[in-house]
Formats: sequence, C-alpha cells, structure tokens
Amino acid sequence: MPEPFAAIENGTLIEATNADAVVPWWSFTKTVIAAAALVLVQQNRLDLDRPLAGRRYSLQQLLLHRAGLTDYGALAAYHQAVAADDEPWPAAVLLERTQAERLRYQPGQGWAYSNIGYLFVRELIERTCGEELGAALSRLALRPLGAEHARLARVRADLDGVTMGIRSYHPGWVYHGLLVGPLREAALLLDRLMTGALLSPALLDEMRDAHPLDVSAQGHQRDQGRPWRAPAYGLGLMCGVTSNGMRAFGHTGGGPGSVIAVYRLPDAEPPCTAAAFAFGEDPAPVEEKALNRGSA
Repeated sequence: MPEPFAAIENGTLIEATNADAVVPWWSFTKTVIAAAALVLVQQNRLDLDRPLAGRRYSLQQLLLHRAGLTDYGALAAYHQAVAADDEPWPAAVLLERTQAERLRYQPGQGWAYSNIGYLFVRELIERTCGEELGAALSRLALRPLGAEHARLARVRADLDGVTMGIRSYHPGWVYHGLLVGPLREAALLLDRLMTGALLSPALLDEMRDAHPLDVSAQGHQRDQGRPWRAPAYGLGLMCGVTSNGMRAFGHTGGGPGSVIAVYRLPDAEPPCTAAAFAFGEDPAPVEEKALNRGSA
C-alpha cells in the first residue's frame, strides 16, 4: 500500500494518496486535546494561567510541557510491557512507577516532553465536562472541525480496521488517549483549527505562541536528521522554523510500528496543510514529507 498522504490548500483537498486510510493519530491527539481544553477556556470553564487546584502548575504549563512533570517514555518497564503485549497498567500504577508527583523542575523554569502532563489535561477535561474524553473531544473539537469519523480508541477491538503497523496493541497504553481516524480528517482538522474555525483570534495566537527549544531537547531533535532549523512548542503544537525556512504548526506522533506528521505551513505559496503517515518508527522522513510539501 502506498504511504497515506493528504494536502489541503484554501480549504480544499488538492493531493491525496490513500488519504481515507484510518490510522492512529498517536501524539497528534495532543493537538486535539489542547484545542478542546482551549474551547473550555473560551467558555470560561477553565482558567489557562492560574495554578490548578492543589497543584503548582497551570493548564498552560501542562499544554506547553513546562509543568515540571516526568514522562513514562523513559521507563524501561513500560516499553517491555508494551512489547510483550500486556494489558495496560491502571493509571495509578503508572503514576506510582514514574514518581509523577515529584516535579523535576519548578513549573515554568524548564521544558520536558510529558505524556503524563497530557494525562492530567485529559482528566481535567473529563471532570469539567462530566463525560469521558471521547465524547468531550467529539463535541468540543472533532465534529466542529469536520472530523466526522475520528474517534477515541479505548479497547483492542477499537483498532480493528486501523492501519497500525503492528499486529496487536492496546490503545490504553497511550494514557492521554489515542484518536484514530482517516488521515485526510487529521489534515482537515488542523487546517481549520489554524485558520480560525474554532478558537478566538486571541486564543489561537496563544496556542501558537511558541516556546523555543534547545535543538537537542527531547521530542525535537535536529541532530537525528529531523527537518527543524529552530524547533519550538506551543499549546499542543510542535512548531518553529523548518529546514526549508518556513514556519510550521502541527504535531508529529509515533508508536509501535508507525508515525504520523500533520502540519500547517502558513508561509507556503499558497499556504497549505499536509499530513503524512508511514510504517516504522523514524519520524524524520515522515516529517520531511509533510513539512517540505510547501516547497515542493
């Protein structure tokens, strides 16, 4: 099967290769979670800047990966359990094994990619909305942005028919939640989100206000051949200046067997949004395909 790809210009799909393939959105799910959280901020149901109840960090710092939290990506036992195709641990067990309550730096004083931070955002959304994450994301972000078929995968059966690149996987291992859906819908959702279809101009600017990263920072590594000249991170957005000199906003995601990259290129002529997916675990070529679409 040719690698799925989709590109949008002026709101219209202008290039598609297997773009209807249903794929795991992996960490592009973080962009959707951030968008949903910002809708709740827009509705005055959440505060972006104040510390959360009983915590030293804010929602903004969670979304920016600047809350001081650790990640489970460095936990060998986690990867061993995934490779053995075990059932996911309860969230409480994960938090205990990662010592998640111990902050690694003062909130706002550093940057470290944290899936655990987005687990906390998930829980915050669920408490605020009084519904589980899938329903909340559908109502707040997916359907308003035209992603009619994207959905949250909760159990193994939810991955039936999904192009994964791995024979067996439990989506519960993605503790902040794993969206799956057609690749074209990932491109459409980001295109509409970045062109103002969901958030106020002020909140969209806040979402895209990028925190510059060291080039060796976890999650954005130029020295591994990834196409970033000046990497940065916004609210649920990997962003910055790419190797072709253009700004980009979106997210790369990867898990066992596959990688997805979905990016808006506002400096392209005309501006475009591209989504690419491939088997394997190297993000560099998948990012290259999406990020350099605008200079092709």
